Order: sequence, then C-alpha cells, then structure tokens
Amino acid sequence: MEGLQLSLAELHQTFRGGKTRGVEWRKSQLQAIINLITENEAQIFEALHQDLGKHPVEAYRDEIGIVKKSADHSLLHIEKWMAQKKGWLPLLLFPASGQVLPEPFGTVLIIGSWNFPISLALDPVIGAISAGNTVVLKPSELAPACSSFLHRKVPLYLDNEAIKVIPGGSEVAEQLLQHRWDKIFFTGSPRVARIIMSAAAKHLTPVTLELGGKCPVILDSFSGSDLQVAVKRIVGGKWGPCAGQACIGVDYVLVQQKDAPVLVELLKNCIKKFYGDEVDKLQNICRIVNKHHFERVRNLLKDPSVSASIVYGGSVDCKNLMIEPTILVDPPLNSEIMTEEIFGPLLPIITLDKIEESIDFINERPKPLAIYAFTKCKRFKERIMQETSSGSLTFNDIMIQFLCDALPFGGVGESGFGRYHGKYSFDTFSHEKAILQRSFFLELEPRYPPWNDFKLDFIKLAYNFNYFGLLLLLLRRMMGRSDAK
Repeated sequence: MEGLQLSLAELHQTFRGGKTRGVEWRKSQLQAIINLITENEAQIFEALHQDLGKHPVEAYRDEIGIVKKSADHSLLHIEKWMAQKKGWLPLLLFPASGQVLPEPFGTVLIIGSWNFPISLALDPVIGAISAGNTVVLKPSELAPACSSFLHRKVPLYLDNEAIKVIPGGSEVAEQLLQHRWDKIFFTGSPRVARIIMSAAAKHLTPVTLELGGKCPVILDSFSGSDLQVAVKRIVGGKWGPCAGQACIGVDYVLVQQKDAPVLVELLKNCIKKFYGDEVDKLQNICRIVNKHHFERVRNLLKDPSVSASIVYGGSVDCKNLMIEPTILVDPPLNSEIMTEEIFGPLLPIITLDKIEESIDFINERPKPLAIYAFTKCKRFKERIMQETSSGSLTFNDIMIQFLCDALPFGGVGESGFGRYHGKYSFDTFSHEKAILQRSFFLELEPRYPPWNDFKLDFIKLAYNFNYFGLLLLLLRRMMGRSDAK
C-alpha cells in the first residue's frame, strides 16, 4: 500500500511539473509503444499463446497490429488534435476572441481486460498519453503471462515517472479504486463496472466503461454467393476472435424460419473448413481462458431444453479447456444462454416468421454493444438505423468497425458509455477548456434615460446577428437620435 502511494505521488508530481503536456514528450512515448510492440513480437506471441492459446495470425491481427495502427495514427495527428480551436463569439462581445483548448485530465487509471490483454491495455494508454496524462495501467490478472510481460517491459520503453504498470488481482484493484483519480477507463463486465462506478462516485471521477452485451446478427434472405460470403463472415467473426470471448463478437443470429436449414448446413461446412470438426483436433481457435469460465460456458448447455436444441458441436475437452464450436436452433428464450452474454463458442439461431420482426426482438432486450445486419434492402437498413439503438451498427460484415480510427467505439446503456479510438481516444482523456479574451475598448456609457431602450435594442440585434440593423442603430445613436429602433 505504501509503495502504491509513493507511485501515485510520483505521477501527480510529474503531471504538475508539466512534463507530459509538451508535444515532444507525447510523440516520444507513442514511438516508444511502437518500439515496445515491434521489438518484442515473439514474446507477445508466446504470452498470448500461454494465456489463451492464440495463433500468431490472430495475435498479430487482434493485438499487435491494433496497437501499432493506433499509435501510428496518433503520431500522425497529435499536433492537430492538441491545437487550440477558434470559438465563434456573438457580436455582443465584440471586440473579443474565443478558443477551445484541449487539456489533460491529470492522472488516469486504465483497467485492462483478459480477452485481448495487449490491445485492450495499450490502446487506451495511447489515448491517455496523446492527451498528455500520467497513467496507471492495471492489466488483467486472468491473463498472467501478458500481465507479466507488460509489467516487465513497459518501464524499459516508456517514461516510468509518468506511466506505471501495477499488476495484481481484485485486492489490488480495490486498493487502486480507493484513491482519487482524474479519469477511470475500464474494459470488462457490467458486474465489475458497477463496483468501479460506485468507487468513482465518491470522488465524482469521470469514467469510461467499455462493456459488452448480446450482439445480434440479422440475416436477411440471400441466395448463392452472397449467402456464402455472409456465412463466412459470421463464422470468422464468431469463432475467430478469441473463440467468441469478445465483447463485440456475435452472440446470436436472427433469421427467417424458412432460411434456417440452409444456414445451418453452410455454417457447419464453414466451421469444419476453418477450425476442424473434432474437439481434440481443433485448429486456429483459442481455448477458454480458465477453468471457471470453461465451466460457466459449459453449464449453459446443461439445461435439457437447451441441449435438445444443439444441431452441431457441443463436445468439450476439459483438459485443454476447449469447447467445440456449437450451433443451437431456437433454444428457449428464457434460458440463460439467451438472457446472459455467452462470451464463448456457442451460437444460438433464433427463427422468425419475418425478418422485420428482428427489430422488435432486439428492442425488447438491453441495448447491445454492436448490431450486425446482412441485407441489401435499403428500406430495411433505414429501419434498423432509425428504430434500434446500439453502440455500433455494421452492415454486411462482422467486427470490422473496431479497426476504424475514424469511427467512435463504445457502448450505450448496459453495454457501456464513453468512446475511444483515434481522435475519440484523445477526446476521452481530455477536457476541452473554454477560453475567452476581451479588450478594454469600446465600452458604451449611458448618458441619458433613453439609454435603457437603446441597450435593449442593441442586445436583441446582437443576439440575432443582425449586423445591418446594429450598424444602423449605432449610427443613429452617434447622431443623437434617441428614438432609434
């Protein structure tokens, strides 16, 4: 506890000294993150394999590549983001000028997640550094190899007076939350998010919560190659990123009843092609992170009414914590698999009479982090955009919105609040300070009673930007005409 207090005191002192506010420091730390990632690829691959069994291709795509892309983007735009922006002022305040100045919050706490333990730790750090903050990063204890890597390597590359990694379990997190922070950024479950919000409320600390939810796929009627492409993207997006242990991964599919049999057969064939068809011989797919989560996912299938809906898969390998990609058709809607976020390699398919019913189905449930809709119908697209609410909405693909620095990433409602990626990360860790500068000149003095009428007319015209009327009013006033209107 004493060591933690000393670390925080050093971070506060560093921030007050102004070291992190300069653009050169920010650029040097962003470059240091790039160096950290590129010079330690092999160690990152090994750590991700130890923690989750990630294949190097998946590890680079979802972890290393994400961090490098984000840091490169921030380096390219940081000076523009930091620049003061002109604020337009009403004529009533002339002569005056206004600016909006982005300034760092101060010392921020970032709590990472175990499913993407490198990218979901360092990507928010990139935003915090870009904005000029000092940072405490607490990696997830459920990915111990990656946590150890960050704890060992970050101090060798980044400024240890401004950026610290503090590993540990829930007891460390509880100690951290007892302190006052200028911002808290959390990625994880709604249960832990409620604990963090309660702690932050004691100090009125702003928080960003990146959570999750049951992200649906709406699959309209397709035929031929379009359906095959849609199925390929669903399979890749469901089981490719961390075996379904992803907050924006596919949770279930909504499809018309008449299209379900063909969909199931295409899904089966694609799964076999991508990952194999025996649980002990699966390839290119992660394992479940630990025994606790393995049993949690496994228990979702133990309900007899749920197990009866399995049409593919369902096998488990307890020794290696592997669960076969599993497809279910119409499990009970009140079962746990349909009321809780699955966060695993199980895919329920819910059949509907008409695909338009999917909008009501989604709206009857908590707002998801993402909705994925495969359709060519412009009218149906417009209805989904206008009549549903979610953190993001992607048409005809899965999860690619996460890669776009130009788009905000974040939830709504129970799927979280706040946003980041690209400029949005910079904004998340910045306070936009309003600055107004005014001159001592052009001070109008009252000279006789009609002044009050003149002042009221002046204010009305100035608020309505009636420049011609304002000029006429001033000219008449200068000519001594007190009846100016």
